[in-house]
Order: sequence, then structure tokens, then C-alpha cells
Amino acid sequence: MRHPASDPNVRLHPPPAAGVAPAVPAVPAVPAACDVLVVGGGINGVGIARDLAGRGLSVVLAEREDLAQHTSSASTKLIHGGLRYLEYYEFSLVRKALAEREGLLRGAPHIMRPLRIVMPHDPSMRPAWMLRAGLFLYDHLAKREMLPGSNAVDLRRDVTGAALKKHYTKGFVYSDGWVDDARLVVLCAIDAVERGATVLTRCAVTSAMRGAAGAGWTATLQSEDGSATTVKARAVVNAAGPWAERFLREQAQQQGVKSLRLVKGSHIVVPKLFDHDHAYIFQNPDKRIIFVQPYEGDFTLIGTTDVEHNGAIGAARIDEDEVRYLCEQSSRYFDQPIRPADVVWSYSGVRPLIDDESSDAAAVTRDYLLELDTAGGAPLLNVWGGKLTTFRLLGEEAADLLAGPLQAKKAAWTHGAVLPGGDLSRWIGPPNKASRPDADLRRFVQALQRRYPVLPEKVLARWARLYGARVELLMAGGAPGAEVAPGVYEAELRYLAEHEWARSADDILWRRTKLGLHLDDAQRARISAWCDEHLAAPGRDGKATLERAWN
Repeated sequence: MRHPASDPNVRLHPPPAAGVAPAVPAVPAVPAACDVLVVGGGINGVGIARDLAGRGLSVVLAEREDLAQHTSSASTKLIHGGLRYLEYYEFSLVRKALAEREGLLRGAPHIMRPLRIVMPHDPSMRPAWMLRAGLFLYDHLAKREMLPGSNAVDLRRDVTGAALKKHYTKGFVYSDGWVDDARLVVLCAIDAVERGATVLTRCAVTSAMRGAAGAGWTATLQSEDGSATTVKARAVVNAAGPWAERFLREQAQQQGVKSLRLVKGSHIVVPKLFDHDHAYIFQNPDKRIIFVQPYEGDFTLIGTTDVEHNGAIGAARIDEDEVRYLCEQSSRYFDQPIRPADVVWSYSGVRPLIDDESSDAAAVTRDYLLELDTAGGAPLLNVWGGKLTTFRLLGEEAADLLAGPLQAKKAAWTHGAVLPGGDLSRWIGPPNKASRPDADLRRFVQALQRRYPVLPEKVLARWARLYGARVELLMAGGAPGAEVAPGVYEAELRYLAEHEWARSADDILWRRTKLGLHLDDAQRARISAWCDEHLAAPGRDGKATLERAWN
């Protein structure tokens, strides 16, 4: 089975078939003026836009490619405090992240779930007392209501030890959470729009000229067809992630810009290595760690690496040394060796870390820094660094910083807020704080089966995990439509185009869903052909582009 290499730069924009009305809605009108222009459609950008829109401010978010096309869809898929950061004395970061976990899990039970993680004890690495001490801190740095604490485990008797080499007899188990990172970005963007924001994809900010505080910013936005629009904004948020430094220098013409340290993290996907729902965290001789997780039912996800990245930001790809490293380090623990030939898919992302001059890329802080500059004229908020788990808190703090200069009257609101599709109460009854989100999701799948008995259980379970209560919107027409590929119906593809900014087969197969892993070449080609016919952008030969990406 061949799978395309992850290529975040590949998009489909084919011409429409004659007589076929495209499923894509009209591109939203760009307001002539707004309170805030947010540059960047990764997790920080959409999180800030969502928070600001919910406070009653007019917001325009511009993303030059697809939402979550780069770093924000290339994470290790964890909502976690960062156990290893304790070793670098990052107590504040770990505490913030731990405090966010349960709120996020409750607010998006369809795309997040609690996760138990097993750490086999290797006496040649860290001593057992150090691991116990670290886990004790991890359990108690922030309040837990739902997630169980850590405990020791006998790997000779526990199911999680069956796949490991027999000399690993003792381990520790602790709690964190799993998240579909790309869907988290999309849901935040949907929430922002539902609260009044305008979200523009495939729309680059080519220039941003700063005026006095009262005059605001004048920005030029260019869509992929080359047309340009001018937007006046009272403030600009630079949430361009790895491109934040470049945006300031080149588009905003700002001087004295902070330096980012760009670190590439790569992951590999291999066929399923074990038959339980726990993940593993493995300690490596270089003092780094890797996570190994059950992934998409039939696969196992292994990552990540930490490699200094000096090339083009949008062209980050895994290299042979990274593949070899991940295979060798995971093979140190698993009874079944993992070889490069086993890899069915891989992806890489560039993390924009604050440059703290650490000699070790793995030791560079994952904390974030928000810098509000009003001295130079109209407000400019720069976002440096960050991690997936703290996106909501970062968004809240960013909105707090802008609330004064922009005279926002509404207070912070996102703590405890539910993301689109996360309110399952109409299906399973009022939320019960004592119940776990994953248990609620199982009840939701059962409710879907009663509502749509003609659809396969596997399809409904997948829809539940991706869309939550928005399945109603997906099925608003009353029928799933034609089956374009096994388990993939037209209703889902149209929903993704009309409500989630999907414009290409790549958007659908590798970001909005991970169907690309489950379909073969011919089946993926059918999705591509459907996109050729329905997701129209005149003048682009997207099919040829996609075929080149598929090797």
C-alpha cells in the first residue's frame, strides 16, 4: 500500500465541470475596516480570533494557505503538560498546560479524549526515584477532577507489557489527553465565524503599513487568483508562526525584530504495533523522549524528532536520518523491530520556538511570549512560540492585552466554553461533570445509530469523532448522497467544502480527516476526481499537482 508523502504545499484548484454548480460557497466579503487583523491561520491565530470575536470586536483572519496547513497539523496530537519539561525546570509552563487539559477535554469530547501513557523503566536512563518524583509533581501541579493519577505497573502481567521486550518488567502509567490537532484549528475558526469574525483562506497579507494610534493599519490582502483588497484595521496580530519574524521584516517593515529558533519535528506512521488504547513514552540514550500512540485504528504514530531547521519553512520534510532515529529508538523497546520499510506515512512541522540560546534543540522552551507594541503607533501584537495545549490561554491573554487599546467591553469568556460540535446534550442529555468525555462520545455514537440506522456503524463512529453534534448539519439534506469512496459520502464532502474551508483533496484527506491513510490509490483518486468536479477555482490544474505529490 502506497501513501503520498505529506506535502503541505500541494493543493487542488481544478476548473468546474460544465453544468455543475460548485459546492463551495461564495468567498466571504472582505470588510473595508475591522478592529483587528489576525495574520496566520494556525492554532494561535484562530484561538486569538475566536476570543476577540467573542468579546464583540470585528475580526478579519487571513491565512495564505489552508487552515493548519503547516505546524498546527504536524504535532504529536497530545494535550499534555509536558512531563519532560520538568527536567528543564519549566514548572510555570507545565502548570499552565496541566490546568488546561480537563477543560479542553470537556469542551471538545469529539476531537479529544483522555489518554493513559506508559513509561517503561530503563535503569540505564533515569532512576526510578526520579521518575516517581516527576510523576508526583505532574499529578499535583494542577487540579484534576477527571484524569486519574499516576501509578506503577508490572509489565510482566499488564497488557501494555505484551508488545515490549521482556527485560522491561516495570513501568509507570500517567494521564494526559489526545487531540485531533488540525480539527481543533478548524473548530476554533468555525467558532470565530459564528461569533462574527471573517476567516479568509488562500489569502496572503502582502503588506501592512502602520499609522498612528488613531489611524490604525492599512493592509493589502491578495487572494490566490491575484486580486488584491485593502483593509483598514485598528490593530494587527502577528500569529504567523514560523513566518512571524519574516512577516514583521518584510510585510510590516518593522525593525529590531526578535529572532525565532526553528526546530523541525517529524513523525512516522506504521501499521498497528499493539492491541490496547494506551500510548507509550520512551526514554532514549540522548536524553530525549519519543511518544508511540495508537493512531486511526489500524496504525501506530511515532514521534517526534527535534532537528534545527535552516531550509525553507514550508518545505520541511522528514529525512532518512530522522526515520532511522525513530525506528531505532522505538525498536529498543518493542519486541517487534520497526524498520524504515514499515513506514506508510510521515509528516514534519517547523516549531517556532523562542530563541533562548540553548545548545540543545530539545531543551529550547516551549512556552510562549506575547509582545504588545503600541509605542510605534497603532497596536501590534506579536505571538512568539507556544504549544497546542495552551492555545486557549494564549488567546485569552492576547485578547486581554488588546482589550485596553481597543476599548473592548466584554470580558474573557473561553474558559469552559464548548467548541462547535462539542455540545452533545441534545443527543445524550445534560452534561454530567462526573462522566468522562470518551464515555459521552460512546453514548453519542449509539444515538447516531438510532437516528441513522441505514448508515454503517463504522461511518457513524468516524463522523462522531470528527464532527460531533455537527453531524446534524452534515446530514441536513436528509440523505448521505452517493458513496464516492468506501465509507465516504457526498454529504460529508459537501459539508467540508461548505462549512470547513476545504478546497482540495489534500485538505480533505490529510487535514479535515485522515481518510488518506485508509483509502488506496484508486479510492483516493475518486476523492480527487470529485474535488476536480466540485471544488472550483478557475485556471488551476490541481489534478496534475496532486499526482506529482503522490509519487
